[in-house]
Amino acid sequence: MKITPDIIRYEFIGTAAHVAYSNHSGYLGLSGRVIGETKNTFTLDSDGKAKSIIKNSAVFNFTFNDGTSVEIDGKILIGRPEDRLKKSIKRLW
Repeated sequence: MKITPDIIRYEFIGTAAHVAYSNHSGYLGLSGRVIGETKNTFTLDSDGKAKSIIKNSAVFNFTFNDGTSVEIDGKILIGRPEDRLKKSIKRLW
């Protein structure tokens, strides 16, 4: 998978996620599969338990099915999943 600014349009449900950084100490280090997404949260299946993580307060490492790993600030992902299709960001690199 080629990493481009369009990565924010990707469907994250089903991907492996790890919280790399968070202002909330309880979120730090959580990992699991993304099983749900709302406007402001991701829900991870972590050791058989559903954990909701607020997007605004975390930086996520996502690992996609083809092995590609990418780190994304949750602030960029705020919004309903269907509205992210319309969203664009300026290239940061």
